[in-house]
Amino acid sequence: MTTEHNYDLIVIGTGSGASSAASMCNKAGWKVAMVDSRPFGGTCALRGCDPKKVLVGAAEIIERAQRMKGKGISGEFSINWPDLMAFKRTFTEQMPESSEKRFKEQGIHTFHGKASFVSEDRIQVGENILHGRKFLIAAGAKPAPLPIDGAEHLTYSDGFMELDDLPKKLVFIGGGYISFEFAHIAARAGAEVHIIHRSERPLAGFDPELVDVLLQKSEEIAIRLHLNTDVKSVEKKGSGYLVKGIRNGQTEQWECGLVVHGAGRIPDLDGLDLDKGKVERDKKGVVVNEYLQSTSNPNVYAAGDAASTDGLPLTPVASMESQAAGKNLLNGNEEVPDYKVMPTVVFTIPKLASVGLSEHQAKELGRPVTINKMDTSEWYTYRRTNEKHTMAKVIIDKESGKILGAHLISDEADELINHFAAAIQFNLTVQDLKKMKTAYPTPVSDLGYML
Repeated sequence: MTTEHNYDLIVIGTGSGASSAASMCNKAGWKVAMVDSRPFGGTCALRGCDPKKVLVGAAEIIERAQRMKGKGISGEFSINWPDLMAFKRTFTEQMPESSEKRFKEQGIHTFHGKASFVSEDRIQVGENILHGRKFLIAAGAKPAPLPIDGAEHLTYSDGFMELDDLPKKLVFIGGGYISFEFAHIAARAGAEVHIIHRSERPLAGFDPELVDVLLQKSEEIAIRLHLNTDVKSVEKKGSGYLVKGIRNGQTEQWECGLVVHGAGRIPDLDGLDLDKGKVERDKKGVVVNEYLQSTSNPNVYAAGDAASTDGLPLTPVASMESQAAGKNLLNGNEEVPDYKVMPTVVFTIPKLASVGLSEHQAKELGRPVTINKMDTSEWYTYRRTNEKHTMAKVIIDKESGKILGAHLISDEADELINHFAAAIQFNLTVQDLKKMKTAYPTPVSDLGYML
């Protein structure tokens, strides 16, 4: 029997792009409903950034101990995969229940199931019809479909992070951040790892010279990278799989215990029947104006990976868009998201981090810029832990002295990039940054030398 419910706001999704707006509108007295077909909490907390970094933390310990052998550290260290996964689950197992409980305590109504529009102002979730005065689509992203035979045999990122046992040999399809992060974890847990990438350059969004440093380290830990290779099929073979690909017209193949999809993600909008809701979409997501409002249905907003914006697919960006959408829902369109600064990190070991303009983009500005490129492996910060694969590249506007971009690779890159992000956000100059007193010796105390 179908039941109809009426709400001021219906939010599709329960992650970073959804929760802020839902809470803001609820606090303002709106009647709010949240819908999710998966456990409440979203990708970052359950299947992405947070649990991934728990695994990365163990791999970092192994890497640092190995680097310091003969320099004060002795003995053998290894990752016990089942124990590591059990530890990871202490961060994720209670999250869906606690997330839903938090929403309910606020007075937000929760629905489990796949949402689909039945009209401009109604969606269906199971036997429930939800009528909404306003909607926020924040359904996140999903792995992009791959045109290969046997795609049903692929394991996705969430499946990798639920493995009770790590296979001895893994193949990752795609040379993006997901493949590299998981490859660095798996290699340090003792697995044989292959990354198959269809083009010449992996990690295309990052500085090529720094990527080359990461590739050197990847090769050093025995990650095999196969470039210019198209995967054509995945076949079940015994208890494992046979992956076949084409490189330079020649067929190559790999036997493995697991094949992981790491070839990009797309907005998770299929099944929402957006046409029935008169919600236009493109390849990047729901088509929105600068206020995150649908250009075809003014009562619909979108945020995070589900929205077609200039924002990168990052948790802080999704959170910012959710807050902006909440303000615009409550007050009319007044808040435009600020995409000026979006620091991003590949959590390999070492980490690869970037913010602001690339060297190529800076040179296209048509005005004088300074490119400070440094091999930092002999600096004290990195020598003290025998870290050899480190580099920094800082891009400065010559006339104003303002930071235009920064690109780092090192164990400290994830924290250090935030200082450059702050400098760009608040238009700080080189001289401003050099005035800052820092604790010594710390990675941030190196900032002056990078400038």
